[in-house]
Amino acid sequence: MAGIDIQHPHSLPPEQARSAVESVAKTLAERFDMQYGWSGDTLNFSRSGVDGAIDLLPGALHVTAKLGFLLSAMKGPIESEIRRVLAEKF
Repeated sequence: MAGIDIQHPHSLPPEQARSAVESVAKTLAERFDMQYGWSGDTLNFSRSGVDGAIDLLPGALHVTAKLGFLLSAMKGPIESEIRRVLAEKF
């Protein structure tokens, strides 16, 4: 099973960072048909073939995802899209 592990720094106050993560999740949900929800400061997301989380940390985001067999072949484009959206929002 392929995995994605991204650390992305940010300098936003907690409320703005949470709002930006929510915006990132909406963008990714639209693009990849994912479901998502908050558990404390962690936004969990999933769809068939992928389970992951975005941990909202002071000064950084930690994005992790486990990709199933079929999506593991698309790891590069998926990771690139996550990095692009993070760079755009943060």
